[in-house]
Amino acid sequence: MTRGAARTRRAATLAACGALLGAAGCDLGAKETVQVGYRGLGQEQVYDKSQLAASLVSQAPPASLPPAGRAPNIANPWKNVQVLNDISVTEFNRTMLAMTQWVSPGKNQGCAYCHNVANFASDSLYPKVVARRMLQMTRYVNNQYASHVQKTGVTCYTCHRGYPVPPAGVWYFTDENQYLRHYLDRNDARVQSTTVGPTPVNRSSIKQTEYTYALMITQSRALGVNCTYCHNSRSWSTWQNAPPTRAIAHYGTRMTRDLNTNYLNPLKPVYPDYRLGALGDPPKLQCITCHQGVYKPLYGAQMAREYPALWGRTQWDVRLPTDTSNAGYFDHRDVDSIPTDVHSPRLGPQVVTPERAPVAGISPPAPVDSPSTAGVPGQKAETPGVSRAGETPVTRQQGGVDTGRTPGSTPANVPEVADSVRRGQLRGPSNVPAVPSTTPNTAPNGAPRLPPR
Repeated sequence: MTRGAARTRRAATLAACGALLGAAGCDLGAKETVQVGYRGLGQEQVYDKSQLAASLVSQAPPASLPPAGRAPNIANPWKNVQVLNDISVTEFNRTMLAMTQWVSPGKNQGCAYCHNVANFASDSLYPKVVARRMLQMTRYVNNQYASHVQKTGVTCYTCHRGYPVPPAGVWYFTDENQYLRHYLDRNDARVQSTTVGPTPVNRSSIKQTEYTYALMITQSRALGVNCTYCHNSRSWSTWQNAPPTRAIAHYGTRMTRDLNTNYLNPLKPVYPDYRLGALGDPPKLQCITCHQGVYKPLYGAQMAREYPALWGRTQWDVRLPTDTSNAGYFDHRDVDSIPTDVHSPRLGPQVVTPERAPVAGISPPAPVDSPSTAGVPGQKAETPGVSRAGETPVTRQQGGVDTGRTPGSTPANVPEVADSVRRGQLRGPSNVPAVPSTTPNTAPNGAPRLPPR
C-alpha cells in the first residue's frame, strides 16, 4: 500500500468515526455535569457550555416598560374592556403597549393587529377576541397553577416571543402526532404495570408504549434535559425515589391539558379557516411552546411580577359575552386520574399571591394561604420551590435572569438542586399526603428493620 493510499484510508476512517459520534449524539466541547438525584445512580444532567452561552442570549427577556406611576382618579375612557377592568388607566395603557411588543411588534402590525383603529371598542377582528381569552388564560395560570409556574408566572412573551403565533410547539391533529393528544383528550400516558404477570387492568400494546415514549421524548427536548431530570430509572413509576421536579412536571402536564381543553380548543369558532389545521382543529400548545428548550422558560426571568394586570383578581373567572369556552368540554381543574401508586400527587390548582414589584398608586392584595392538603387536615399544601405565605424566596437576578445556583455548578443557570438531594436524602413531593406504613419497625428476631433500598 502506497503512502498516499494509507493517508486516504486513515482520513476515511477518521471521517467515519466522526460521523458515528455525530449520529450517536456525542457533541464535542466542554461539558458541565449537575447532580439532580441520589449519588452514584447516574441522576445527573450534562450541559454543553457553549450551547448554554448561546441559550442565555436567545432566552434573554425584553426590558420591562417603566412603571405606570400614580394612577389618576379618572374613569377609563376605553370601551368594551371586559378583562383588564380592575386596573388603573395608566396601567391598562402600559399593559397594552407591552402586549404589542410581545405579540405583534412587526411591520404592519402593532395595535392594528388586534384592533380596528377606526373603532377600538369593536370586536370585528378575531385576534382581539383571541387575545381577550389569552389574557384570561394568563391570569388563570398565574393565580391557579403555582404548583407549576410557582411565583414566576407567565406573560404573553413566554409563548409568543415577538410573533403573533408562538414560534415553537403549536400542533394540530394529524395521523402522525397522535401521541400529542395526551395533552388534550387521551387517557393518561401510563404503560408500566404494577403487578407481576398478565393483567387486564393495565393492558398496554406496543403502539401505546410507543406513544408514551414519544411523549416523554418531546418533554425531554422541550426542557433540554434527560430522563433522569424527572425520573429515577431504577423504578420509573414510583414517586418516592423520583426527584422533586417530577411533581412539578406532573402539574405542568395537567395544566397543559387544562389549557388546551378549556381555553385553546374552544376557540375554533373564532379562528378563520387559514388558522385551523388540516382536520379543521385550532392550534394547541405543548411543553416546548413555553419552555423552548430550557428547563425554565426564559431561565426563570421574573417578567410577570412587573405587570400586575397579568395577575388580576384571584376570583376573576366569570363568563364573558363573547366567551366560547366550556361548551361540551370537561373541566380538568378539580379531578385527576387514578394514580399509579399512593404517592402520586393529586391535581389541585394552588392559589398564590405573586411577589410583584411595587407600583405607585396600586396596593397589592394581602397574601393568600394555599389550600389544605387533601387528606391531611390542617396542613398546608407545599410545592417544591414555592415559599409559604410571608416568606421570601432567595433569588438572585442579573440582567433579568435567575442566577441562583447550586455550589459547583456553572453560572449559566443550571437546575437547582435541593440540599436534601446532595445529601442523598431525597424525599417525595412535599405536597403529597404521607401514607402510614403497615410494616413493623423491627424484624422477627427483634433487630431494627433497615429501610428499603
